[in-house]
Amino acid sequence: MSDTVNCSILLTDLPLPERPAAAKAAGFDAVEFWWPFAAAVPEAGEVDAFVAAIQDAGVRLTGLNFYAGDMPAGDRGIVSWPGREGEFQANVEAVVAIGERLGTRAFNALYGNRVEGASAQEQDDLAVRNLAFAAQAVARIGGVVLLEPVSGAPAYPLTKAADALAVIDRVRAEHGVDNVRLLADFYHLAVNGDDVPAVIAAHAADFGHIQIADAPGRGEPGTGDLPLADWIAASRAGGYAGPIGLEYKATQADPFAWARD
Repeated sequence: MSDTVNCSILLTDLPLPERPAAAKAAGFDAVEFWWPFAAAVPEAGEVDAFVAAIQDAGVRLTGLNFYAGDMPAGDRGIVSWPGREGEFQANVEAVVAIGERLGTRAFNALYGNRVEGASAQEQDDLAVRNLAFAAQAVARIGGVVLLEPVSGAPAYPLTKAADALAVIDRVRAEHGVDNVRLLADFYHLAVNGDDVPAVIAAHAADFGHIQIADAPGRGEPGTGDLPLADWIAASRAGGYAGPIGLEYKATQADPFAWARD
């Protein structure tokens, strides 16, 4: 299958180290994760255990998020968070080290919410610098940084593809960095009211990654009314050749039955 299972949102009935093997048993050869550690810079033993879980399962790690703060508490990244530059940059080095060990080449940088005490311009200027730093770092291993619009987080300023693309253009113009790419999450774009077919028609060849879930509900394909198969086919026809990230919430005993059907 050309799909990659997001093991941070799927297979959550299992301990995290067991999820890559469960994805393999379900018929998938690739997985992706949000940042799987509590700290921006995990202990060496934690990293070794995570790497071993991927390698022992016989799957590829196609994508990994940078540290995004306290996600359960509502954080959605620290890229644009003044005062946390050092933390982010230290995390970048940790991410690159994991990517080098596992052959991972796509790294998702959640932009971050608007925070009190900082202007939007201050946050956006910082984000551009941090994204350039991250992109230059992952370039050492042939990687790309992904930037995505997100739904369900009112303080997160990137809600449509054009918002993320404008940031990507700034990084390129101001830092000469050309390996920051749009993560087209069709669920987030659709529920935020974006024109997904238009985004695909204009930008599919430049997508860094695609993720899917159905809407409403963020469940498996077929549980809502999004034409996901049509959008994926249009993206392939438009030049996207990468995997499709399965980033939905399981609503059924077999969350992959739709793929086998």
